[in-house]
Amino acid sequence: MSEARSGISAPTVLRMILGRRLQDRRLGAGVSLEDAAKALRVKTLTIRRLEKAEVALKPLYVEKLLETFGADRQEIDEFVDLAEQANEPGWWHSYRDVVPSWFTAYVSLETSAKTLRAYEPQYVTGLLQTPDYARAVLRGGLPNGSEEELVRRVELRLRRQSLLEREDAPTLWVVMEEAVLHRVVGSPDVMREQIERLLDVSQLAHVSLDIVLFAAGAHVGACAPFTYFRFEEPELPDIVYSELLSASVYLDQRADVVAHLEAHSRMALLTSSEDSRALLNRMRKEYS
Repeated sequence: MSEARSGISAPTVLRMILGRRLQDRRLGAGVSLEDAAKALRVKTLTIRRLEKAEVALKPLYVEKLLETFGADRQEIDEFVDLAEQANEPGWWHSYRDVVPSWFTAYVSLETSAKTLRAYEPQYVTGLLQTPDYARAVLRGGLPNGSEEELVRRVELRLRRQSLLEREDAPTLWVVMEEAVLHRVVGSPDVMREQIERLLDVSQLAHVSLDIVLFAAGAHVGACAPFTYFRFEEPELPDIVYSELLSASVYLDQRADVVAHLEAHSRMALLTSSEDSRALLNRMRKEYS
């Protein structure tokens, strides 16, 4: 995948899955990119972009390609129906006025993942933030933003959190630095409420929270924040999202993903859930 600010598209996860299925169907039929392009009377780049979910799946294109690949009528009709669903905007599309297009890809991945792992060196991860903490964080990043924009961004962040309440909620494993708890975001009252929220969610069976203490010293993960996504669908690879000051990247190359996964695991070994809860309880008292 590519640098977000260089123009990454924001496909729904279903579109990504169907793009992979189209590619598998083409390869299984022994059809080259050039022959597929001839069938549609388009350039080979168009076929590549369809398979990579970089453009919408036009039903007429999908139908013609599947006919070229030798699919039967039932398979074609079912695939076209799914393609039409995949082209429908996700619920997050209604926030496009305040969210950059490249971040909608993140929300789609987050909503569909079965496993999420996050590393946060500066702030509480968005899925665990309280409304007041989220507002203070977003205000800090948008010093010139309007009140309306701020309200909309907080609303989106809180709506994202609903995935943790679903019956099929993903597993979430967060590793963050002790510095997060010492950075006063908003006010001591805001911090106390946020810490109480962390103590509550850490009791959930599908949420794990590990805090790397200052005493751990230098370690492999002392870097930019990142989120790892794993999906049930076999067509989708594991993906890592990392955000820098001037760019954001989505990585799906195996070496990159493994490096982040190993860093996350190593950091978790530097602490324990008991030490993390003990620190949270101490910090809650400090903000009282």
